[in-house]
Amino acid sequence: MSGHDPETSWGAPLRPAYGPDDLPADRLRQDLGAPGEFPYTRGIHAEMYRKRLWTMRQYAGFGSAAETNKRYRFLLEQGQTGLSVAFDLPTQMGHDPDAPMARGEVGRVGVSIATIEDMQDLFEGIPLDRVSTSMTINATASILLALYAATARRQGVAPAALAGTIQNDILK
Repeated sequence: MSGHDPETSWGAPLRPAYGPDDLPADRLRQDLGAPGEFPYTRGIHAEMYRKRLWTMRQYAGFGSAAETNKRYRFLLEQGQTGLSVAFDLPTQMGHDPDAPMARGEVGRVGVSIATIEDMQDLFEGIPLDRVSTSMTINATASILLALYAATARRQGVAPAALAGTIQNDILK
């Protein structure tokens, strides 16, 4: 560095590190909170990974929903604690598998999901209230999240019991 502290784009000084002494005592709890409590700056779980292991998941998905379901069941049997869904390019782009633009790409680099039935086949026999699911889906995130939530409802799983993440990068 040039020997002085960096600045923000509007000229406010930045130090290399900040701690509790940088906040007035009355704002410490409000701004930092306790671990596991809003605003979650100290973690989403009170004890984080001291009593709860991190989620272990392998990015996987290929061919049909039924083929990928077999792989997910195998991975869960081997001790995996979460699922990371790899979707094919037509699914990520929002193309129907029968569309000319999808030709040659369906199921190639991930699982093909176009209908609620596909999503149900993907998670058939997998307890969605006991597994965390991560979906890398980009622009179609809201659609596939809705299909996932509907699948959970059909399994009798309450929305509050679902865990996981979606990626919504529409520029990707």
